[in-house]
Amino acid sequence: AIALDPNNAGIYAQRAEVLNVTGRPEEALRAAEYAMRLNPRGNGGEFITLASAYHLLGRCTEAISTLKSLLVRYPDWPSAYPMLSVNYVRQWAFQQSQDAHTLTQALEAAQRAVALNGSYGFAHAALGYSYLFQRQYEQAISEMEKVVGLAPSDADGYAVLALVLSHAGKSGEALGMVEEALRRKPSLVDQHLSPIGTAYYFAGKPAEAITPLKQSLSRYPDMLLTHLTLAAAYSELGQIAKAQAAAAEVLRINPQFSLEVHKKREPLKDPAMLERHIAVLRKAGLK
Repeated sequence: AIALDPNNAGIYAQRAEVLNVTGRPEEALRAAEYAMRLNPRGNGGEFITLASAYHLLGRCTEAISTLKSLLVRYPDWPSAYPMLSVNYVRQWAFQQSQDAHTLTQALEAAQRAVALNGSYGFAHAALGYSYLFQRQYEQAISEMEKVVGLAPSDADGYAVLALVLSHAGKSGEALGMVEEALRRKPSLVDQHLSPIGTAYYFAGKPAEAITPLKQSLSRYPDMLLTHLTLAAAYSELGQIAKAQAAAAEVLRINPQFSLEVHKKREPLKDPAMLERHIAVLRKAGLK
């Protein structure tokens, strides 16, 4: 299609969308940026595809800016609000924002997404993720259960439910959801593997966490929390050199990363588990 019509912005945007879905966000970003150069005003689809690429690359600030631009023109675009919410939460968790209102903005965007379309699984996932970082565990679990109910054949819902359950201290239930997730396919290639690896780690299975975390990072290499969990898992296993390498990736993404700040923002329900988590990260070389 591009060969036949090389100046068609819409075709490049469609190519970017396919690349996003197949786990190739860097290529998707180049195609989406080229689409925007061909059509600087863009349309809704071009904006959301560009934002999706930023989102999958962990470039939260750019994703948020793009989504805000989209919402000025298309205030009811269904996928914009949940993606906006998730990127606000990541901004907070990745320590890319010091604004105390970031989590409030995340919650408001997710609530808006659900109000626009209560049958949209991504909206409930964003709301559940926001509730988790607000430490509202039962609400977070409830929202992730809705994601599973809306798409019971999709791996993603089980994976994010496992993530929340593991943070809430419900390890057995979390591992059950991991098994369900691994029997199914995700909507985006390997996108479910980071929450699966994280659930394994916080459920006391650091050895099992390694493979899904590494596979996720092979496609999405700039996700700070995935590198952080990998560093913790290696440290738990006594593989300090590998833990230090993973910790170095955390500092590559955010050279100002602080364990003190992480301790305040990590939404683990069990204080003893949180102390252990911080201790193994310190062994990995983080400060």
